[in-house]
Amino acid sequence: MRGWFRQATGGLPRQFWFLWIGTLINRLGSFVVIFLAIYLTGERHFSQSQAGLVIGLYGVGGAIGTTVGGVLADRWGRRPTMLTGQFGAAALMLTLGFAYAYWQILAVTFALGVVTEAVRPAFSAMMVDVVPDHDRVRAYALNYWAINLGFALSAVGAGLAAKADYLLLFVIDAGSTLITALIGLVFLAETRPAGPRAGTTRRQPGGGLTTALRDRTFVLYLVISLGTVIVMMQHLSTLPIAMAADGLSAATYGWVIAVNGVLIVLGQLFVPRLIENLDRSRVLALSALIIGVGFGLVAFANAAWFFALTVVIWTLGEMLQSPSNAATVAALSPAALRGRYQGLSSLNWSAGTALAPIVGGFTQEHLGHVALWLGCFGVGALVAAGHLVTGPRRERRIAQLLATPAATSRPETSIALPPAVAEPAADVG
Repeated sequence: MRGWFRQATGGLPRQFWFLWIGTLINRLGSFVVIFLAIYLTGERHFSQSQAGLVIGLYGVGGAIGTTVGGVLADRWGRRPTMLTGQFGAAALMLTLGFAYAYWQILAVTFALGVVTEAVRPAFSAMMVDVVPDHDRVRAYALNYWAINLGFALSAVGAGLAAKADYLLLFVIDAGSTLITALIGLVFLAETRPAGPRAGTTRRQPGGGLTTALRDRTFVLYLVISLGTVIVMMQHLSTLPIAMAADGLSAATYGWVIAVNGVLIVLGQLFVPRLIENLDRSRVLALSALIIGVGFGLVAFANAAWFFALTVVIWTLGEMLQSPSNAATVAALSPAALRGRYQGLSSLNWSAGTALAPIVGGFTQEHLGHVALWLGCFGVGALVAAGHLVTGPRRERRIAQLLATPAATSRPETSIALPPAVAEPAADVG
């Protein structure tokens, strides 16, 4: 065990560990997003559709923030972009706790999504800057582990805090974000490379987002994957409402959803070896089906243990989906356009995060719980079929890219981690 620990953690630079510590502290206090749906419907007495719109606007703001943050990280610098976003997120989190009018909650939540997600590209760029190429997969795996450990513990802690006072959720969340920002202010140095590369805006011939958007194979993969995101993100919006409708408390939801993070922390590192020799498309299809089954069974759940069982099932699907999705996106990305392809993949997750509570909330309110959860199973089955049908085309495209001389160049990184429960590499909310 000591040898394994040294191999997993040894030799990484000092600045990486400050980033890692900031991630863990921030995730330990990330209370509000987990309980926002319960807070809006139970404490503030908004409808399910209104709550879905609020959470959806957070996703819309996040999509904008990711784009703006990436530009600022290159033009302004990683450190100032991160610090501005983190201090701004702490202030807006407190503001949201004291906002009472619905329009105020909408506006503050949207702004919170912008500043929170603007930190992510700067964080990822700084990690790439400070960690050597041969250590990056290990560094991202450690950061992902910290995210999920923090998520598991924060879900339980948030449930206990909600019992005392919902305002406490916002205060602790803002405090953890503030501590993360102070760590960056004191211990982190700017890492943006000097010279023309850092600030250039000149477009390369034949490159750009339009090139990626014209890649039908890649875009089709994103569209299919969007269904998985929409289903998975129901755990933050409609699942807590369904549990509350069955008379279960916010604390019960906290420990039930914590099962997700615990399973990922205990088992995620073993999954890559389990699937390394299997066909990517079949693994993606199987994961989508398992996720669909897990959420579909919520239609029949009426006790805490049953809800926990559904979390176990769809978490197993998520654990298969995450590395397979990362490998597929990386393999479909031409060497000269990897950043843009990864950016579109992240934007796809943001779009799914924004759509999930809106679609789920509307279905839950107007068609009922059973229709929502059986619909999730149907979407999972359709996504599975889509991966099986389009898989051969993707593999042919991947083979073509591997055959080109550019494919032999060393990539910046070989991993692309999705949000949470499949979460991004950093979180400041």
